[in-house]
Amino acid sequence: MEFNVYNQSRKGQPFKQTCVRVLKELDCDFVGLALQNSNGPDVSWHYAAGNRNDKYKRITVRYGKGIAGKVISTGRPMKIEDFPNNILGKALEYPIMLAENLRFAFAVPIQFKVVLKGVLLVGNRTTQPISESDQQTILDAAKKLEKELNSSI
Repeated sequence: MEFNVYNQSRKGQPFKQTCVRVLKELDCDFVGLALQNSNGPDVSWHYAAGNRNDKYKRITVRYGKGIAGKVISTGRPMKIEDFPNNILGKALEYPIMLAENLRFAFAVPIQFKVVLKGVLLVGNRTTQPISESDQQTILDAAKKLEKELNSSI
């Protein structure tokens, strides 16, 4: 499966629209969707809403590295509070947080045909943490994205 096709076609529009919808619904600062490349272990950010620049498009992390790589490798949500404080490792290991100047983030895994292949990340640049109710909304949005991803590819 080649995810890059969806970056350049109208088929990717529902993913971008979902990012925009989550951004508005949660009144957060950033929503991004990362997908594991089909031809290797690397994970890239393909879609975003609320982004300040296009740096996210150039961020690629290895499987198990960065927020996206860790979420895909563990299959569990990841919460970051008060970045760059309270993190394991160095700030440079979290390029999406640096590129978008995020302080708080919550990322959840997305499955493609029962295999973890993506991550939905929601973040804030302010001191506003991601609430428990917002985390549930993010999980629900990830489930909707999974359905869209699995039905369109």
